[in-house]
Amino acid sequence: MKQFELNDSPNGFKSEITTLWSFPERGKWATHSSDYRGNFAPQIARNIIEMYSDKGDTILDPMVGSGTTLIEARLLERNAVGIDINPKAVQLSQNALCFDGDGSAKQEALLGDARNLSNFQNDSIDLIISHPPYLNIIQYSEGKIEEDLSNISSIPKFCDEIEKVAQEMFRVLRPNKYCAILIGDTRKGKHYVPLSHYILRRFLRSGFALKENIIKAQHNCSYSKRWEFKAKQMKFYLIMHENLYVFRKPAKGESISKIKWSLYSED
Repeated sequence: MKQFELNDSPNGFKSEITTLWSFPERGKWATHSSDYRGNFAPQIARNIIEMYSDKGDTILDPMVGSGTTLIEARLLERNAVGIDINPKAVQLSQNALCFDGDGSAKQEALLGDARNLSNFQNDSIDLIISHPPYLNIIQYSEGKIEEDLSNISSIPKFCDEIEKVAQEMFRVLRPNKYCAILIGDTRKGKHYVPLSHYILRRFLRSGFALKENIIKAQHNCSYSKRWEFKAKQMKFYLIMHENLYVFRKPAKGESISKIKWSLYSED
């Protein structure tokens, strides 16, 4: 196994202090790789973990993909569990954890469904980090797993399924702890579909309070050049940002009525 120094700040990493994040060059330290299409930059996971958790805490990534969250959890001495409905993703995450460290924290990747976290007790997780699929823009199981969220093209159905995920996340997260969700928008034809806005509403409806809305710039997107001509022809702008929502689960007995706006309801 490879050996990496725990808690060392990778070259070029700098903690973010504003709500606008931009990483023109994604981190390549430890076993991180950009080969898995759509995985988020390790700078995102590292910033969230350092801001919202402490050594020894337990982190959950219920759509773990290629294991970015788990790698950072190992480097930063946090316990972590990643689950995914796709066995290939679980295997990738397990492979990504094949490096030695000096810490006692444990990380593992397991097969599972983010809509059913029955293996986790109520109020048992210190931090949740997740990067859900954006409808079926990238089909991670290529239609082979019917329950895979990335195989859903219907916006209402996708949002309904994400709300089930949000409810489970709310249940397992400890009170007054945080849940970070990276989600982007898309287009249908020439029209903008604010998918992130729809997902935000579902999380708020599930009981979360919004702590932060971080705008994350996108770089080196493979589709950009391919769509550049059509965007000019059809008069629309290419979407080059994502929303990183940080939610907080209210403390026991805490009322959040004072911060409830019309956004919390779809009426």
